[in-house]
Amino acid sequence: MSRVRVLVGTCKGAFILASDGIRSDWTVTGPLFGGWEIYHVTASPADPDRIYASQSTGWFGQQVQRSDDGGLTWQPVGNDFRYDGVAGTHQWYDGTPHPWEFARVWHFEPSPTDRDAVFAGVEDAALFQSLDGGAGWKELPGLRGHGSGPAWQPGAGGMCLHSVILDPADPARMLVAISAAGVFRTLDGGDTWEPANRGLRSEGIPDAEAEVGHCVHHVAMHPDRPDVLFMQKHWDVMRSDDFGASWYEISGDLPSDFGFAIDVHAHEPQTVYVVPITSDSLHYPPDGRLRVYRSRTGGGEWQPLSEGLPQRDCYLNVLRDAMAVDSLDPCGVYFGTTGGQVYASRDAGDSWAPIVRDLPRVLSVEAQTLP
Repeated sequence: MSRVRVLVGTCKGAFILASDGIRSDWTVTGPLFGGWEIYHVTASPADPDRIYASQSTGWFGQQVQRSDDGGLTWQPVGNDFRYDGVAGTHQWYDGTPHPWEFARVWHFEPSPTDRDAVFAGVEDAALFQSLDGGAGWKELPGLRGHGSGPAWQPGAGGMCLHSVILDPADPARMLVAISAAGVFRTLDGGDTWEPANRGLRSEGIPDAEAEVGHCVHHVAMHPDRPDVLFMQKHWDVMRSDDFGASWYEISGDLPSDFGFAIDVHAHEPQTVYVVPITSDSLHYPPDGRLRVYRSRTGGGEWQPLSEGLPQRDCYLNVLRDAMAVDSLDPCGVYFGTTGGQVYASRDAGDSWAPIVRDLPRVLSVEAQTLP
């Protein structure tokens, strides 16, 4: 019988949640790196025992940790994130220039086929690649250097590159999302990049339909349909059917189109999940009721999923990397909250139960299906 491993990054360490294929009884291991912020922890699709963790503190800075035995033991690996070839500045909140500075790794995206290849999205926004399991890192400088970089500015959480989309059928095609700059794509393996924000509209910036400057919160893709992308933006849930060349709104009948997390069902490419929150200033569920919303039509029509979730006096949030799906049938869906709960659904969202409560603030959730 298959097993499931859920990797959880929190503001005070990492946790590994494990279960069999029934997914009713769970073991909890952790905290790993207790006291450290673990912005993201994820495993290689090419080798499920290889796990990467982004370990960070304000005192000691950034460290990349790697496990080659499923999280039993860890070793620090390369930490040399140097911006390459593109000097200069980006734009700060008030329009003044600000030098590029490395702060932390927000997101790892391992290659689907090569256990030693992994991308890292960092703050200040840049994309790095390692071809040796994280021992050495090199920036793909074409992203920051393509022309609009000086106009990028930070979102409320920093100027982070948080989403990395790899086309499993064509390694030359990649797409990244930056808060608050927008979406950018490459069709030549990262040598050249172009903004991919046509159709996005953002109030509060000088040009609501500008080529760059949009605060994108997360982008998701089903590997069987790499041209179809789903986005949770700072207001608006969006969809692209042409790998980011254009976008259109699919917020439909959601109670709020503001949120951070978005993901796609493992076996149904038209089934999408979001967790709406009230607004950009009220980061909690509408009416204090925690509900995941599911669309089975690729957006537009949304169904609230609330069985097993708190439906009164709930004022937590679900962050951009804190939702995941497994590949079992029926599909399992998982999300973590800023209140320290990790919820799981064994039936594609129809019902929910907490795996664990009272963890530190959850920053990321990833799910693995193991033999």
